[in-house]
Amino acid sequence: MTSLFSKIIAGDLPSYRVYDDDQFVAFLDINPIQRGHTLLVPRVEVDRFFDLPEPVLQASMTVAQRLARAIEQAVPCNRVGVLVAGLDVPHAHIHLVPIQGTGDLSFANARPGIPEALGDLAIQIQTFL
Repeated sequence: MTSLFSKIIAGDLPSYRVYDDDQFVAFLDINPIQRGHTLLVPRVEVDRFFDLPEPVLQASMTVAQRLARAIEQAVPCNRVGVLVAGLDVPHAHIHLVPIQGTGDLSFANARPGIPEALGDLAIQIQTFL
């Protein structure tokens, strides 16, 4: 079965994309735990993050670094935290979350994003890539 993320990657579902290349797509989470919460998703559909082919797994950190730097410039924060949970959608992905402290990484903080604000923020992050 095609995952929700594969449908987003294919353009069958809308998203607020901030990054797109031949291996990855990154878009804002629609239920962010902090403003600027971005998902980095490999194009290859693999359920578990650590089951990704090694070259994709390694490349994910290079892209995550680039995205984190852009997010830090667009969203005031102490740093960008990284989560690999993979329980909600059966498609490997990395959560990049602007934080002030470790308590900011809780999924209990998730709130629906406002579409207009997400669109503006996606454009702002893109300008720093």
